[in-house]
Amino acid sequence: MKVLFIGGTGNISSACSELAIARGIDLYHLNRGISAGIRKIEGAKTILADIRNFAETQQAIEGHHFDAVVDFIAFEPEHIQDDIRLFTGKTDQFVFISSASAYQTPPEKLPVTEETPLDNPFWEYSRKKIACEKLLKDEYTKNGFPYTIIRPSHTYSKTLIPVEGGYTVLHRMLKGLPIVVHGDGTSIWTLTHNKDFAVGLVGLLGNKAAIDEAFHITSDEWLSWNSIFNLIAAELGVTLRLVHIPSDIIARYDQRTGDSLLGDKAHSMIFDNSKIRQFVPDYKPKITFSEGVKEVVKWYKENTITLEPDERINNYMDKIITDLNDSKLTDRDRL
Repeated sequence: MKVLFIGGTGNISSACSELAIARGIDLYHLNRGISAGIRKIEGAKTILADIRNFAETQQAIEGHHFDAVVDFIAFEPEHIQDDIRLFTGKTDQFVFISSASAYQTPPEKLPVTEETPLDNPFWEYSRKKIACEKLLKDEYTKNGFPYTIIRPSHTYSKTLIPVEGGYTVLHRMLKGLPIVVHGDGTSIWTLTHNKDFAVGLVGLLGNKAAIDEAFHITSDEWLSWNSIFNLIAAELGVTLRLVHIPSDIIARYDQRTGDSLLGDKAHSMIFDNSKIRQFVPDYKPKITFSEGVKEVVKWYKENTITLEPDERINNYMDKIITDLNDSKLTDRDRL
């Protein structure tokens, strides 16, 4: 089977690449070659092109036909429009990596299934993913464009620390500084290791029954945010100091973090994975976060511990904590 990954070396796509090659897939990457040194994938063939340059990409894929194409880096409706133009007649299956944040936010009921409505009034990122999905569905109805939609939730790897603020949060923990956490930290969240996710995605490639279908691919482990931070602190060997602040208050101090919280992480999210198991019977997530956090911290200590903290993250956390101590945040704010 001949497969093209647009991207291929990112947080999610690198694990999918490794598994695809291990299963004997003839894998091609289409990218600019910039991230290859970070997550080098042995065995993948690279087509050098910038997917945002339509003419360049069209020329680069001249003469190719793929059993499946997966676009890991489409975020705007215009990206999908270009994909449809580029790959109509050139692939038997086009896989779009959407987002589980496209589901109704906050969810009316749990667990979330693929039939849960798509509606996120809080986050533009999610609304654009919804628009991308609609374009693909319309194109299938009109012209039979063979799409499959995948909705990852919070997927992490050793190179991606799955908390708002990333490595800067670990810096603060090591220094004994307090960490701002949204809400009271008891909302339930789902973290998925990229190697587990890869089993689901690769298992769908070339599956004709998956055409005109959407799937989320997530872990079955549910953790509170307090538990997530405690597991990280335990692996670092430090005492954790959490400061709980409502998400809408955090948004006043840092809009980027606020959008991600209000549009996604502030709400409990658990998923019913029955559908992906129906199509990919060997999808059985195995890596708990208590295991995954060990490689996250190891990577951090070997690669990012010497980096300067992100000034934006440090500043907004320090400002919130200062205002809290100075009583500028009232009891009403904290409720």
